[in-house]
Amino acid sequence: MGTKRSAAAAFALGALMALPALAQDKPKELVVGIATFLSGPASVFGVPGRNAADLFFEELNAKGGILGVPVKPVYVDEGAGTNQLISEYRRVVQDQGAQVMFGAISSGSCNALAPVAEDLKVVNVMWDCGTEKLLENKRFKYVVRTQANATTVMVATVLYLLKMKPNFNSIAVVNQDYAWGRDSWEIFINTLRVFKPDIKVVAEMFPKLGASDFSTEISRLQAMKPDVVLNTGWGGDLDTFVQQAAARGLLKQSTFVLPLAESSMERLGAVMPEGVIVGGRGDHYFLHPKYKNSAEMQNFVKKYREKTNVYPIYPTFHMNQAVTGLAKAYEKAGAANGGKWPTKEQVIAAFEGLEFKSLTGTITIRSDHQGLEDQLLGTTKRVPEYPFAVYDKMALYPGKLVTTPVGEKSLDWFAKVKPDLVNDKSIETFDYSK
Repeated sequence: MGTKRSAAAAFALGALMALPALAQDKPKELVVGIATFLSGPASVFGVPGRNAADLFFEELNAKGGILGVPVKPVYVDEGAGTNQLISEYRRVVQDQGAQVMFGAISSGSCNALAPVAEDLKVVNVMWDCGTEKLLENKRFKYVVRTQANATTVMVATVLYLLKMKPNFNSIAVVNQDYAWGRDSWEIFINTLRVFKPDIKVVAEMFPKLGASDFSTEISRLQAMKPDVVLNTGWGGDLDTFVQQAAARGLLKQSTFVLPLAESSMERLGAVMPEGVIVGGRGDHYFLHPKYKNSAEMQNFVKKYREKTNVYPIYPTFHMNQAVTGLAKAYEKAGAANGGKWPTKEQVIAAFEGLEFKSLTGTITIRSDHQGLEDQLLGTTKRVPEYPFAVYDKMALYPGKLVTTPVGEKSLDWFAKVKPDLVNDKSIETFDYSK
């Protein structure tokens, strides 16, 4: 009899111990850690991302949060350096209970954080960084990217350059000396050589990240007079380069290709001349020819300007994709889990094959956790409606057209690209209109 009572007591105790775990399955709040530049030259890029996150999570929480759970964003300053970033990343997960992390902007940061996310078994949404090598070289379980990588951006940029200026013979590059600057140039020149095998590279310059003086690079470009100059810089680095190059008349000497300049155009104002090829790492643009008049876009632009007194730039759109994608993944995982709060493993699995609408298009997450998004490029034009340059002669490239297929490496895929891709019928074109 004593044995039966002991067994019954043990069973009851086990059941009671299980109850709290079941009750806590649905947390009181979902903590999302967000790595972005809050200090340093790149903060002109990172702070808009934080401002947008605040807006999007406020809207999401006003509608009930994610599966009825409010979201609490916690910010980590990417500008503090890699070692401090990793330390803070771990602290937010281990001490503040973050189930999801958004990390990060810099490709170097993402290279450092992805293995940490795997170690901590935390869902990590690469909300902005572009290095294609990260997901091509290794399959991560907990890491997903809700926007395009460097290959998509650079291939689209090459196609646009060839469409707008087919007859050029020489090129120079001035890129930041870190993963993004090196990778984007590697992709660009290897793609360009498919179409122009005899292209002459007159200079390859990689000033340090955060450089404040580009006089040496500008002097070399003035002496060499390349037909085309590529700079895939962003944030304060790009602002400074364009200002210094414009002051010395360099922007009128060569065709400049600035694939990330959308994020700098309002800050540069009248400094940015007409005729510069520009983009914004995706189809993100508050004057997007297909979506600028949508209720969602107009509402976002209005709220963002009220909060910041400036127009939204492409990192704010990338943040929209990260927040929207996360909410949709949780909804998909919850539905597959019978309406119960999903595990981290179920959430990351739900990202695969996920399609969702962003402010400017539809995002698809592939089986390799890489997001597909369209690419919008244009040529700068001065108009009376804005005190800064806008896009004209725009071309919209479908993400699938300019992204390496699943399972392939970008450098191998480039060799298969056909010359007629420049005029592919799926590419839409637009001129600027009010």
